[in-house]
Amino acid sequence: MRVLILINSISGLFCFREKLIQTLAENNCDVCAVVPISSGNDAETEEKLRQIGCNVLHTALDRRGINPIRDAKLFFDYLKILRRQRPELVITYTVKPNIYGGWACRLMKIPYAANITGIGTAFQSDGLLKTLVTLMQRTALRKAKVVFFENSGNRQTFVDLKIVPIDKTHVLNGAGVDLEKFSIAPYPTDSGETRFLFIGRVMKEKGIDELLAAMRLLIKDGEKCSLDVVGGYEEDYSRQFTQAEEEGWLRYHGSQMDVRPFIAASHCFVLPSWHEGMANTNLECAASCRPVITSNIHGCLEAVEDGVSGFLCESKNAEDLYRTMKRFMALSDTERETMGLNGRKRMEEVFDKKKVVEETISLILS
Repeated sequence: MRVLILINSISGLFCFREKLIQTLAENNCDVCAVVPISSGNDAETEEKLRQIGCNVLHTALDRRGINPIRDAKLFFDYLKILRRQRPELVITYTVKPNIYGGWACRLMKIPYAANITGIGTAFQSDGLLKTLVTLMQRTALRKAKVVFFENSGNRQTFVDLKIVPIDKTHVLNGAGVDLEKFSIAPYPTDSGETRFLFIGRVMKEKGIDELLAAMRLLIKDGEKCSLDVVGGYEEDYSRQFTQAEEEGWLRYHGSQMDVRPFIAASHCFVLPSWHEGMANTNLECAASCRPVITSNIHGCLEAVEDGVSGFLCESKNAEDLYRTMKRFMALSDTERETMGLNGRKRMEEVFDKKKVVEETISLILS
């Protein structure tokens, strides 16, 4: 079977779907991925994909832009690729591939499975943009073989908006987590300070403002703590970060290919995000035996047993995040380490990537 994957990020494809691609290849599938035109940093990732049996094609895709001319070109590019490749199944990820790839598959009468990896900013408030995206999603997903969601809250939103009927949907436990790659990391107990860690795109919707505000309150209280931030700027926080670095409580590391050393050096992972499909960083840190503090929203709360493997806090609420982080700081080293072990156990029971991939394969190849 020839399988085509449409996605908006080659790095995301390799990081989160490598096992799926390998399993498709093992099931005698000829896999090809259509990704945005590469930058120089993507060449190594392309080679890694080819080594696991995935060919790579390119198209012009603006992840965050809303230029209708560029988006129309993306749709026609997808049509050309489908006509040339003649896949027997298409798998789409993220908003634009889901919409424009879905339309192209409908027109070509090619079976396709769509993945809603997060509902995005458009659904966070009422308005013209939400109405337009709802209509586009509804028409794009109408003929999908199955629509995968990473949490039940996102699925309910799509069902309530009549974008897709519930009998065509399936909720996966995110992309799962590679329990071998993210193995148990010994808990650090010899530090004179509590090291909090944030991994992700540096932007407002990830809760960066709340996290910085909470840290300042902890420092004002005289708490011995610091924050490591790993991830590229999506919005300009350079001034705030420089000031915090000069004050001595923040270390900014930029984007990193391997986050495991930063997880190993941390005491607690913090992700106060506003919305998520399924936050992979929560899963990776929990799998590494780190307690997790994250928002009490779908896409985050599934990864944490509140008070057992970490703590949940209100999103968009710096005061509640501060109180939650302060609560964590009051724990003993033994209590923190036990929380981390509880998180690892939950990842093994619920979020093992092998189980998620098997579940996905059983539905798309049936």
